[in-house]
Amino acid sequence: MQARSTRRDFVKHSALAAGATMACSVAAPYVLSAPEPSKKLGVAVIAGDGMGQYSTGEALKERFVALVEVDDARMANVMKRVEAAGQKPKTYYDYRKMLDECHKEIDVVLIATPDHHHAPAAIRAINLGKHVFCQKPLAHNIRECYELAKAAKEKKVLTQMGNQGHFGETIRRVVEFIWAGAIGNVVETHTILGRNFGGKGGRPPSKPVPPGLHWDEWLGPAPYRDYHDGLHPFSWRSWRQFGTGTIGDMACHHFDAPFWALKIYEAKQWTVECLHTTGGSEEMFPQDNVVVYHIPARGNMPPLKFYAYDHAGLKPQIMIETEKKYDRKFGEFCLFVGDRGMMGSDGYIIPQEKHKEFKQPEKTLPRAHGGPIEDLYWAIRNDGVPSSNFVDSAAPLTAFALCGLLAQFAGVGKKVEWDVEKMQCTNMPELNQYVKREYRKGWEV
Repeated sequence: MQARSTRRDFVKHSALAAGATMACSVAAPYVLSAPEPSKKLGVAVIAGDGMGQYSTGEALKERFVALVEVDDARMANVMKRVEAAGQKPKTYYDYRKMLDECHKEIDVVLIATPDHHHAPAAIRAINLGKHVFCQKPLAHNIRECYELAKAAKEKKVLTQMGNQGHFGETIRRVVEFIWAGAIGNVVETHTILGRNFGGKGGRPPSKPVPPGLHWDEWLGPAPYRDYHDGLHPFSWRSWRQFGTGTIGDMACHHFDAPFWALKIYEAKQWTVECLHTTGGSEEMFPQDNVVVYHIPARGNMPPLKFYAYDHAGLKPQIMIETEKKYDRKFGEFCLFVGDRGMMGSDGYIIPQEKHKEFKQPEKTLPRAHGGPIEDLYWAIRNDGVPSSNFVDSAAPLTAFALCGLLAQFAGVGKKVEWDVEKMQCTNMPELNQYVKREYRKGWEV
C-alpha cells in the first residue's frame, strides 16, 4: 500500500503518468464489500505452474475454486500439490469458460500466463467484478495498460501486479532517501535489466503440437500459427506476438524505484531514443538494447536522463568506474546519479561512508502487507489500496517501460516523442501500430 502526495484521475486524463501508487492511500468504495476477516476468499488461478506456483500457494490458503492450465502435464503437476493440501478446484484449459461457469463462486483471480494473455484474462475477470492479481508486466502493449486501468477504476475492483520488489522495505527507503535530498537533484539513472530476450530471423519449421498442450488456447488472442520450437513453456518471451522483450519482462522490477522516487509518473510527455541494438525481426525482439528516456522537469525535480541496458555486458563507463573505485559489483541494479552524489537501488548512498553520515529520513510511506498476493488479500479484507494496483502504479509503470520498445523498433538514433495523455508517438506516427494489437475473434480486449 503506497502513500503519495497527490492522486490524479488516470482515466479522466487518459494519462498513465498519473501514477500515484506514488500518490494516495484513499480509495473509493468498491463494488465487492470486504469480507469478514475469518471468511475464506473464493480464488481462481489462471496458470498455476512455473511463475504460477506462487498463485497456487496463495490460493491454497483460501477457498480454491478453479484452476486453468493449457498444458495437461502442468495441470497434473499442480493438482498433485493441490490435492495433497486437501482442496479440489474445478479444472479448465480455457479461462473464458472457467469465468463463465464459476464467476459466482469467485472473489479474486490470480493470473500468471504468458504476457499476451495478461490483459485478455484480466479484463474479463474485472468486467465480472472480480479482484485481480496479474504477474508483471501488466500487459502486452501500451493500449492494454490503459484499458485495464480504465476497467479497474470503472468496476471499482482491487488489482495488483506482481513486481515483487515493490512490496519490500528497500524500495521505500530508496524513495524516502531520494525525497530527503540524500544525493541532491538526480539528473541521471542507469539501470541494468539483466536479460537478453529476442533474436533474429523468421519462424522455425512447424512441428506437431506436443501431447496434452491445448494449442489454440495457448495462442489465445495472438494470430494463429503452427506450433514450433522456442515458445512453450518459457522462451515465448523472445517473440513479439507473445512476450515483451527484455525491457517489458524486467523493467517492472528495475524501473520501479526510479519511476517512483523521481516522480516520472508526473511527466506528460518524454522522448526515448535507442542508442544500441542488434538483431530483431518481424518475429523476434531486438537484443543488446540500450535506450535512454529524456524526461522533462517534474515539479522541483530537474530534467532526467534515464538509461536502460538489457544486460551487464552493456554496462556504462560510470558504473564500471564506480564498481572499481568502491569495490562494488552491479548486476541487476539501478544507479542514481545526483548533483551531490550517487545512490543505488539497494538503498545505500555511495560510498557507504556518506550513507552513514546522512541523517536517516523518517519512514513516511505506508508499508505493504507481505508479498503481492498477500497484500491484495489484506486490501480486500480491510478496504485498503493494493500497493501495485493497476490504476495508480502498474499501468503507468508498464506503459513507460513499453515505450522503450517503440524506440527499439524505430532504430538507433531516432528520437521517439511520446504524449502520455494522447497515448501516441507524435513525431513518428508509423510507430503507433505497436501501441496496440489485433485480436483473434473471441479474445478481444
